[in-house]
Amino acid sequence: MPTTRLTSRCATVPAALALGVLVAALARTVTGGGTLGNPRPLYGWYLADLALFAIAMALLRRVPSRHVAPLVLAGSLAVAATGLLAPPRTSDDAYRYVWDGRVQAAGISPYTYAPDAPALVGLRDPALFPADSACTAWNEHRTVAGACTHINRPGVHTIYPPVAEIWFLGLHAAHGTVRTVQVGGALLAVTTTGALLLIRRQNWRAGLWGWFPGIAIWSVNDAHVDTLGALLLVLGLALAVRRHAVAGGVALGAAIATKLIPALALPGAMSGLLARRPRFRDLLLPATALLTVALVYVPYVVASGAGVIGYLPGYLREEGYEDATIDRFGLLRLVVPANWAPYAAALVLTAVVLYVLRRGDPARPWSGALLVTGTALLLVAPAYPWYGLLVVALVALDGRWEWLAVPAAAQALYLFGSDTQQPAYLAALVVVLLGTALRRSGGLAKKIRSAR
Repeated sequence: MPTTRLTSRCATVPAALALGVLVAALARTVTGGGTLGNPRPLYGWYLADLALFAIAMALLRRVPSRHVAPLVLAGSLAVAATGLLAPPRTSDDAYRYVWDGRVQAAGISPYTYAPDAPALVGLRDPALFPADSACTAWNEHRTVAGACTHINRPGVHTIYPPVAEIWFLGLHAAHGTVRTVQVGGALLAVTTTGALLLIRRQNWRAGLWGWFPGIAIWSVNDAHVDTLGALLLVLGLALAVRRHAVAGGVALGAAIATKLIPALALPGAMSGLLARRPRFRDLLLPATALLTVALVYVPYVVASGAGVIGYLPGYLREEGYEDATIDRFGLLRLVVPANWAPYAAALVLTAVVLYVLRRGDPARPWSGALLVTGTALLLVAPAYPWYGLLVVALVALDGRWEWLAVPAAAQALYLFGSDTQQPAYLAALVVVLLGTALRRSGGLAKKIRSAR
């Protein structure tokens, strides 16, 4: 056997074996009995999954480039498949997706009525409204009238933007069950892996998305629509690099109209704008993105008027965004009074946005997008780890793995409660700073060696 072939096999086989162990661990995580109502069995498995992911990625970096794409794609399929092994374990959002799709298929705007509205009683079925249940499970809730449902917050209007609602309608047309939503999440996750491989040309970094344990849990098993936003964001930034401003703007606008959070990536798409005199084409992408958001809202505004805002104002109050309660701004409350935290967060984020607009690299818009998005999540400190799917996608484009600590911190907060917020996000900040310092010191050492 030629030496090169032997070397190639020696590098590829260990990575494939590590991937197999990771997939087995994820399968056990999903089927091991842990749920949001009883999360204790998940603690050890989540840590094991993360450690195995790190080992698999370290080995993947040594795989010859011609083997990277098929191995990453096969791993992405296997990781996504593990999420299909059980019903949702740690989130009941998928039931709302099924309901919103069903309501639209009946010719009713999802923003017009809350799920427990008497006008929608005819759309109920045992899959979403179990009639004979004691309604004590973690994913069961009482309506105002006393009925039991798997839909969370049944007394409030939907919060999801129009592109997400279009996705839900499509899932209803496909079959309209929670399993359909999970399969849709798996397709989105694997498609994103394929897009990353095409964009970065056989690069191992695509594995940072495709093999990440959160993909199996957040994208597939819990089937969060954030995965659709991540895919559209990746496509939008890739098109922006290729100077397809209109197409890139449409994709980014669609991402924003999926979950709003992708709006944080817009400054990245305009990296370096303030370093030169802005031209018309520089403003074409953000203008197209905003126009896309406005256009997809039009049919729903016509149907529901101001109701398209949905539960967003109530959600912001409930989650502590308005009054800086213990649920939010954990890191900032270590250094400023609680009532100052929202303003301090706005000030810091504005400074980061201005930095990206002035010093960002237009050839790497995902770098600026990652900095702004990651900083925003560190500042706000959300308890929902699937918000970090955008960070995972941007890390896969940019390669700065240290930012994966941000969604990991959110996962810890989600499972352990508000007492974990400050230590979890402080640990994430330390990891980000250490990773940045190591990267810069390594780059400096490389420059010194090349100068010699």
